[in-house]
Amino acid sequence: QVQLVESGGGLVQPGGSLRLSCAASGSIVTINTMRWYRQAPGKQRELVAAITRIGITNYQDSVKGRFTISRANAKNTVYLQMNNLKPDDTAVYYCNADILRSSGQFPGSLYWGQGTQVTVSS
Repeated sequence: QVQLVESGGGLVQPGGSLRLSCAASGSIVTINTMRWYRQAPGKQRELVAAITRIGITNYQDSVKGRFTISRANAKNTVYLQMNNLKPDDTAVYYCNADILRSSGQFPGSLYWGQGTQVTVSS
């Protein structure tokens, strides 16, 4: 069974920084695109950033220039470096990943983590 576990959330003041991590484990052959989503209270879940297997990235406009997504393929891990945090960034942050569990599998299956809370408040 594949599992994604997020970590690194917490309470930070506006202008501060946090680094989120998401580690995948289980029966994994290849992890293709990995993504960070977030969901604020009373809001729909939204895509924050995405990164492909070879490092092509996309960002939501509201986080461009402040957040950086990266990955360490050897560790099956994706990161989200968040700088200059704003109160509007407060949300539960979730990672997901398209994962191939066997060498002959196509397409992969989508997996989600349980989320990590980020609170930006003065």
